[in-house]
Amino acid sequence: MNPSTHMVPVLRSGSQILIEALQNNGVKQIFGYPGGTIMPVYDALVGSGLKHYLCRHEQGAALAADAYGRVTRKAGVCMATSGPGATNLVTGIANAFMDSVPMVVITGQVPTALQGTDAFQEVDIFGITMPVVKHSYIVRNVSDIPRIVNEAFQLAENGRPGPVLIDLPKDISAGMGETIETLPAPLPEASKPDPVAMQQASDMLSRARRPLVIAGGGIAISDSVGAFRAFIERTGLPVTTTLKGLGIMPTDHPGYVGMLGMHGNGAANHVVQNCDLLMVVGARFDDRATGHLSQFAQSARIIHLDIDPAEISKLRKADVAIVGELKPALEGLQPENKANATWLGQCAGWKKEFAWRYDAPAKGIYAPRLLRDLSRAKPEGLTITCDVGQHQMWVAQHCSFNDPLEHLSSGGLGTMGYGLPAAIGAKIAKPEDMVICVSGDGSFMMNVQELATINRYGIDVKILLFDNSALGLVRQWQEIFFEGNYSEVHLDDNPDFAGVARAFGVKARSISEPEEVSQALDWLLHTEGAAMLHVAIDSMENVWPLVPPGKPNHKMMSAKTADQGTGNGK
Repeated sequence: MNPSTHMVPVLRSGSQILIEALQNNGVKQIFGYPGGTIMPVYDALVGSGLKHYLCRHEQGAALAADAYGRVTRKAGVCMATSGPGATNLVTGIANAFMDSVPMVVITGQVPTALQGTDAFQEVDIFGITMPVVKHSYIVRNVSDIPRIVNEAFQLAENGRPGPVLIDLPKDISAGMGETIETLPAPLPEASKPDPVAMQQASDMLSRARRPLVIAGGGIAISDSVGAFRAFIERTGLPVTTTLKGLGIMPTDHPGYVGMLGMHGNGAANHVVQNCDLLMVVGARFDDRATGHLSQFAQSARIIHLDIDPAEISKLRKADVAIVGELKPALEGLQPENKANATWLGQCAGWKKEFAWRYDAPAKGIYAPRLLRDLSRAKPEGLTITCDVGQHQMWVAQHCSFNDPLEHLSSGGLGTMGYGLPAAIGAKIAKPEDMVICVSGDGSFMMNVQELATINRYGIDVKILLFDNSALGLVRQWQEIFFEGNYSEVHLDDNPDFAGVARAFGVKARSISEPEEVSQALDWLLHTEGAAMLHVAIDSMENVWPLVPPGKPNHKMMSAKTADQGTGNGK
């Protein structure tokens, strides 16, 4: 061999190879927090061109990556060190798993030789996260890094999306190896809808007298919103949505009857209980949507469309199951006739009967009315990220969404503290859009430290903070179901939230009177840079309606039936 043509292998560190593999998979942003065992990766980050966002808690990094993944439909990436760094990511990983969000999680690990010795900051994050990841890896060789990273992104983003964990021992990230070109394995061909099941479903839709469609989050995840809306226009079927399905149908669409479930609209809950055919698309019969499962849509036959065969007949037996990609299934369903006018008229009647009311005689600011006004005033392209609690349900009930990506909320896990880091991830994913975090005083304190992240990077996030000096939803349940025995729900020692925001460099103001709302909303929407509007509301205000535990959806409690004397009365 001619010595002049002999190629000397180029040795590079595992961390350098990791960074290159991330870049080859289209990664431009990472959310994370450094520490001992992940330090070689942070060393390789310098000068790489990747933008790293230093969040102030690893949970904040994971939740920001979650929102980034929801908005872009590409895996958000978060990174932390071993031990507490890794365990602090777990809630964010579980949140992404429950809501089928693509995410790649990279954790540092103690060197291979020390594993199993209870070394400093050693935890078995592989074992801890096994129930809440789609797949996971422990890297054993530097040469495996490109293949593992390629597979991780492929698994996270395809099929039913979810989080994938890569646990990286320090001796591997610091060790040297050759760069090996590795192409991703080809994706398996998407299965085509079973023609027999498709025909059966079309026939059932043609024969149904009282059909209804439940639209779930899987429609947005699979980028099938356009196909779904075309199907509804073609068939005229009435539609209800789950929490994660909000925005799949425009709120003002005549066939949309609202969100169903525990805090759903009365119209939606009555329609679902009276239908004779239920077509469930990209939803999973969650308990908060169904109420008492055995009494849910008792007279209805079930058509279930989902990409995940594990969801079919898991909770409610499907008469016809269509497993696979939603878009071709929706395009292929061809019932012979549209939904009948009598049934549609009945649905419209319930929709009118149970329309939200905003004339509650509240003494102070009425949160539902404020959120309705926000929806009316919002600019095009507004994204709302929501925390968990009463405000989350009020947003779902009273804000209008014309696209599912306008509403980011922790659905399956119900993670308090989701809203603020999610707003960071959403704004970074779509910097041209306005992003508002709607939070409550309890949830906001869970990840309040991320105000520092907003200030550090000049992230233009708006915050609407409802403050009732209580853990409102827990207090409401204690009032109704525990005879008013209020246990550990009072937050009357809250800080001056506007002062806290200003201390972090975020503009802020507070309001407490109804006549202040209009001007304050205008200030929030038009203030340049990050801003927070702190809104004091009645600590005894409740979310209505409410389906009590163990009851069917049409047995809703209202302010009237609960003898509260306020609320929407429906």
